[in-house]
Amino acid sequence: MNGAPLPVQHGFPVRLVVPGWYGMAHVKWLRAVTVTAEPFIGFQNAVAYRFKEHPDGAGEPVTRIRPRALMIPPGYPDFMSRTRFVDAGEHLLEGRAWSGCAAVVRVEVSTDGGGTWGDADLGPALGRWAWSRWTYRWRAGEPGRYELLARAHDADGHVQPVDQPWNVQGMANNMAQRVSVVVAGAAARRRTPRPPV
Repeated sequence: MNGAPLPVQHGFPVRLVVPGWYGMAHVKWLRAVTVTAEPFIGFQNAVAYRFKEHPDGAGEPVTRIRPRALMIPPGYPDFMSRTRFVDAGEHLLEGRAWSGCAAVVRVEVSTDGGGTWGDADLGPALGRWAWSRWTYRWRAGEPGRYELLARAHDADGHVQPVDQPWNVQGMANNMAQRVSVVVAGAAARRRTPRPPV
């Protein structure tokens, strides 16, 4: 891993990686592989990793990674609230997007809490299962609070949801990331810190 022997915490001696599937399929500490003619019905497959609408329902198995776009939060964070602060003007928003179902073909960005959306510039993926870099130029004009969101679309028509569809265990949460940003006004920019006493 990264040019060094696989560490125990990451699955030494061998870790099975299933591209495009969630990490629960990436078996650690692999010592043998058994081929069967029937689907495996171990606890994790048959009970634990399932999309269930009711606790006693069978549900659907968790398999492929749903489309996801994440944003690198712009500006500087407030220590307690993690709200970001930026000056008025143009800001380059950027992030990464991926899907285990099909290639990401579009990323949209909203700067008004999901009211309106604009297309980001999407770079190429470095491989079939790799993420793609995206960028979006945001003109932050009026001082105030803004909520930034990003969502991915893949070639099979899957779209990242703004609100997460509910399931019993909260599996595969891929709802759009929300980043709260305050655009500072001119008065805030003119403030100078007090000299030390």
